[in-house]
Amino acid sequence: MVLKKKHKNPINEARWQRFRANKRGLWSLWIFGVLFVLSLFAELIANDKPLLVEYDQAWYFPVLKPYAETEFGGEFETEADYTDPYVTDLIEEKGFIIWPLIRFSYDTINFNIVGSVPSAPDAVNWLGTDDKGRDVLARIIYGFRISVLFGFVLTIVSSVIGVVVGATQGYYGGWLDLLGQRFIEVWSGMPTLFLLIILSSFVEPNFWWLLGIMVLFSWMSLVGVVRAEFLRCRNFDYVRAAQAMGVDDKRIMLRHMLPNAMVASLTMMPFILSGSVTTLTSLDFLGFGLPAGSPSLGELLAQGKANLQAPWLGISAFMVLSLMLTLLVFIGEAVRDAFDPHQQGR
Repeated sequence: MVLKKKHKNPINEARWQRFRANKRGLWSLWIFGVLFVLSLFAELIANDKPLLVEYDQAWYFPVLKPYAETEFGGEFETEADYTDPYVTDLIEEKGFIIWPLIRFSYDTINFNIVGSVPSAPDAVNWLGTDDKGRDVLARIIYGFRISVLFGFVLTIVSSVIGVVVGATQGYYGGWLDLLGQRFIEVWSGMPTLFLLIILSSFVEPNFWWLLGIMVLFSWMSLVGVVRAEFLRCRNFDYVRAAQAMGVDDKRIMLRHMLPNAMVASLTMMPFILSGSVTTLTSLDFLGFGLPAGSPSLGELLAQGKANLQAPWLGISAFMVLSLMLTLLVFIGEAVRDAFDPHQQGR
């Protein structure tokens, strides 16, 4: 049996080489990727539960599974509170504890703070605490993860809808395209923020509710680009030949026309992602985003505005948000240059 060697697409190979040649974009991709992967394991980095407990020659993993206090010689059947010195002393009498790098989760309140809150950075809370005594660094790590995941999901879902709508309008044209354009003109003029304010008075926002609302108004970003590409491609000879041969419309759109439209779409993806992150941050800052208590960069910015005597709140969130958006812009510029048709052959 002879296996045929799969040849690489020279066009895609050239695009990848151009992207790699852009050192700023390549390093931004690496840094952003490392930060995002680390945030996915936030529970192992910032948590008020130990990673590992060795007690009486038995192994426990509190970060993965809850254990009753009686497991460690305590008196209560409820889940052990590892922030309680009594519980930690019981464990250390017959074993040891391995803690995460940061011994606070995003909602852990430090009751051992001396003075008022927000408290300044110290050896325990490296970036200080917020106005409720919660660790700022832990909330930034979890908030970074939520912001990026929200941005990813919103970008993917809205882009898929936008590509489908734009492709349908561009391929069929006529009255379908006309009605679609008029609907988009009306729908894009809807006051999204006011609708969110009104809906928030009836329903408490959560991650998925907020995502659904944003998808309703963010899918139009790619429609124009994809529609224009399909309007152009549908008059190409190979498309007309496929239609004359009776090839199914769906196959023509997916196999022969969509790859051309995806070039422009992919170059816009990083910028759509950065816009999605900014949208969530803005809504959280205004108080119409995630539920109260959720880790959020926008909520930290709002706390910084309300507590000007605690500059570490606003500065920390601002620096993280600025870094995130800067990396995404650099990645987007590198992707745009890599897919630029004027760079072909260079």
